[in-house]
Formats: sequence, C-alpha cells, structure tokens
Amino acid sequence: QALLDVGCGAGNYSLKLLEKLPGLHVTLVDLSWPMLDRARDRVGKQSPHPITTLQGDIRDIALGQSQFDIIVAGGVLHHLREESEWKLVFGKLHASLRPGGSLWIVDFISHSTPAVQSIMWSRYGEYLRQLKGEKYRQDVFTYIEFEDTPRPLLFQTDLLRQAGFSQLEILHKNSCFAAFGAVK
Repeated sequence: QALLDVGCGAGNYSLKLLEKLPGLHVTLVDLSWPMLDRARDRVGKQSPHPITTLQGDIRDIALGQSQFDIIVAGGVLHHLREESEWKLVFGKLHASLRPGGSLWIVDFISHSTPAVQSIMWSRYGEYLRQLKGEKYRQDVFTYIEFEDTPRPLLFQTDLLRQAGFSQLEILHKNSCFAAFGAVK
C-alpha cells in the first residue's frame, strides 16, 4: 500500500500510520527542503521501503493517476486561496487515489454562519491568550489574516463530493479545527 503525506512537515502523520500499517510505501510532499529532509530521516527509520520526497506546492506537483491508497493532509489545505485552487487540489487528490483509497484531513476551518464564526474565533482567541498571552494571540491572528484562508467544513465536504468521493466521514470538529475524510 502507498501513502501520500501532503504538507508532511516533520512526518508525524506518516509515522503514526506506519505504526498501524508498517509496510506502507511513503511519499512525502512539503514546500520546505529542511522539513522534507527531517521527515525522510524520521520516516525512513520506520519504513522498510525507500521514502519518496517531492518538494513543492501541492497545486503544482504532478501526482499521477491511481498512485496511492491513503492520503493525509495535516494542517496544510487552509493555505489554499481561491475556490478554484480548492477544486483543483481536491480533484488532483481524488485522481491520485486508487479505487477504494481514502483521503484524511486535519485542519484549521472557518464557519459559514457569521455569528458562529464570531463565537468560534473568540473562543480560539481566548485559548491562544491563555496559552501564551495577548501578544501571541494577536501575532497568530495577524499571521492567519495574511497567510491562511480556512474554509468551512461543509464547503470542503461539498467539494470532496464534487471531486468524486463517494463516502465522507467527519471524525471530529472542535471550534476552528476539524478531522474528516473521504473514500474514493
């Protein structure tokens, strides 16, 4: 079986999956060479197979057709900007999965209803303030405003269906974060 870890960072999701599925062939994707190197080193110690690394933006990387059985995308898709980019990436991920393959996403989300968004944003801000103070909260919110474009969970599940996924599962949703997946 083959795993694609999109925005792999240090490879944490790949390592967790290798605990349960030790024979996976792992492909790591990240923008950062230093993170890819670190992930390859860490994951390579747990995998019996050579690790494939792809440096670049998921919007630009060619993944091929029916290459993977499992795709994970942890904390990365909220960087997509326009709806067309979301559609492109979800379509690309769907196409790169083998029949019966699955995509699992853990990410930062927003909410469609302004009142709900306001409450959740306030709760998240309070969490950040309690964690490391007001300056930290403001720094995180400034970064999000500049760098991130989280989309509502329902927006994403609708796009997954449009991309061709037949089954969807919402594993967890709490405030501004969700874990969910889809099966081809």
